[in-house]
Amino acid sequence: MGTYRLKPHPSQPPRAIASVDVRWTEFVDGRLMLRWHVDGQAALAVPGFGGTGRGDNLWEATCFELFVAGPQGTGYREYNFSPSQRWAAYGFDGYRDGRRDLDMAEPPIISHASGDQLFVQTVTLPDSVLAGGVVVGLNAVIEEKCGRKSYWALAHPAGDAPDFHDPACFAMRLDAPDAP
Repeated sequence: MGTYRLKPHPSQPPRAIASVDVRWTEFVDGRLMLRWHVDGQAALAVPGFGGTGRGDNLWEATCFELFVAGPQGTGYREYNFSPSQRWAAYGFDGYRDGRRDLDMAEPPIISHASGDQLFVQTVTLPDSVLAGGVVVGLNAVIEEKCGRKSYWALAHPAGDAPDFHDPACFAMRLDAPDAP
């Protein structure tokens, strides 16, 4: 558990978004709750309700993301959560290789709220999302009403463009499960 501050990629800084933080909470039953706080909600472009269920290309607008990787060489999973209530889950064999849709035993529960300054998106996920995971990346694509997009992550790879699939973005180690 904890709160993690994301950093915008330096090549595409935000115009009016001050910060993006993620609160990570694991429940006793294994469920995971992620809560993204966006400071600057008045400037945030929030996709309208799109119906619940799977969607594609969610990262083309404001979208919150979780990447989970197993031991090196075993691939990774990408989860996208839109304020529109749409979500996506993909598996990869390696860096951007072998993308396929992943089934989820339970769909994520997505909700959001906003106040004067903050936009908060909450996503609750089944325990299977972290199964086999060793490291994770927490990310956000933030679109402002002016059309500007910024890309936020725990860490970014060197280079001129953001790339959440790069191993440098998988910056948070998961704790080993308790021994029986």
